[in-house]
Amino acid sequence: MSYEVKVEAFEGPLDLLLHLIQRLEIDIYDIPVSEITSQYMEHIRAMQVLELNEASEYLVMAATLLAIKSKTLLPVHESEEDEFDYEYVEEDPREQLISRLVEYQRFKQAAVGLQELEAERAAIFTKAPMDLSAVQPLEAFEEHDMDVNVYDMLAAFQKLLRRKQLKSPLSTRIARQEISIKDQMTSIVGRLKERNGRTNFSELFDSIERSVLVVSFLSVLELMKRQVIHVEQKGNFTDLMVELRKDEWEDEDITFE
Repeated sequence: MSYEVKVEAFEGPLDLLLHLIQRLEIDIYDIPVSEITSQYMEHIRAMQVLELNEASEYLVMAATLLAIKSKTLLPVHESEEDEFDYEYVEEDPREQLISRLVEYQRFKQAAVGLQELEAERAAIFTKAPMDLSAVQPLEAFEEHDMDVNVYDMLAAFQKLLRRKQLKSPLSTRIARQEISIKDQMTSIVGRLKERNGRTNFSELFDSIERSVLVVSFLSVLELMKRQVIHVEQKGNFTDLMVELRKDEWEDEDITFE
């Protein structure tokens, strides 16, 4: 059984690398290849479990990182010719990747500036004022900033998979269980209501079957997209907290189409 999902927050492998560099507080001009490769591969494994279509281009970057890592591990052999050749400088295998990252970061910052200009221009109206008293206020959706992105969710999901693998029995009998994302969304909302509308991310995954875990994770993403729940994180590498929004908490019989 395969699952396909398209998430706008996936902007490419360079975007994931920048995210990891910022999370680990690494100098972009002095990247520790071994550490960044390890963190990158953790996210790739989570993508492969979810069978995302976008994972192919991330695998290309993973191969590039592994190639750079292997070059940095090779010993440097100095010959007699090199000893007297002052113009010979061994090229840093990270140099090309760093150049791409710096350029990507520059364009990404420029895109943020353009988005701010777009938002500023969107606030300017040239038509006559309209009566907006009937428009529903958005205060319920402005109470928290969305400080958790898809990469943080992937990291939490990968950590959850490792934990489930350690707890799973050595031998077990597997029975195929069909479950839809819509049904699981309803189940997650029900569990949140039982826990007063707020719980730890890992508490929503009580099964050890990979298919159920994947459906549950996709259900959480869909609930975030529909603004039914909010996910936040107090600090780097801390547990994610899932919270049911006020409007959905008041809805006693919520269903999804």
